[in-house]
Amino acid sequence: MVKNIVTTTWTQKSQFESDNPSGYKLTMFDKSKDNGAIVGFAPKALMLSSLAGCSGLDVVSLLEKMRAEVADFYIEITGELTDEHPKYYNKVKVDYHFTDAELQPEKIQKAVNLSVTKYCGVMEMFRQFAEVETEIHLHHLEV
Repeated sequence: MVKNIVTTTWTQKSQFESDNPSGYKLTMFDKSKDNGAIVGFAPKALMLSSLAGCSGLDVVSLLEKMRAEVADFYIEITGELTDEHPKYYNKVKVDYHFTDAELQPEKIQKAVNLSVTKYCGVMEMFRQFAEVETEIHLHHLEV
């Protein structure tokens, strides 16, 4: 069993620094407070970034194996928080956007489906507490 250990340390005011098993660090803060010139991330938004990163890495790898690379690919995630505390994401929409002159819709659909249903552990975690919807958008690049 793989274990990840992350240490998060209070640095000042409403800011924390968190390490990562990769060796890199990031700053998290309360976005509703004045954090001066500090560049950082809000914890809940990082959850959405983690979801996009997890699924995106799967999709890129699968498309490469299927020989269906695309010119451009991005994921836009909309998370809806509950009104009452503790506020958490109860609805999440994951929009996959692909652009290429020669898109292969069947392979793209298969790659996304495999990520969503089989490979992305973060997606599975989100499904434990949120209604998750996904949609694929194909954008044809004019040559």
